[in-house]
Amino acid sequence: MSFCSFFGGEVFQNHFEPGVYVCVKCGYELFSSRSKYAHSSPWPAFTETIHADSVAKRPEHNRPGAIKVSCGRCGNGLGHEFLNDGPKRGQSRF
Repeated sequence: MSFCSFFGGEVFQNHFEPGVYVCVKCGYELFSSRSKYAHSSPWPAFTETIHADSVAKRPEHNRPGAIKVSCGRCGNGLGHEFLNDGPKRGQSRF
């Protein structure tokens, strides 16, 4: 499954089949379906990455509580990590 940008309808938001979500640009493994959960945002939500280097992170200075994330291999933009917005207290949401 390729993780893709939101262009009017995210096809993987309500998709909960077992599998691995990969970067649409280079195919690097990003998230497992085991870390996916239902969330009210229009994008799929995950609690953790597959590999420690699956994503690169950089501060988002104008959005407190959000960190900009991109593919750890090719740099393709993936969105944000929202701190303390996961399904359990203290968890982040990708």
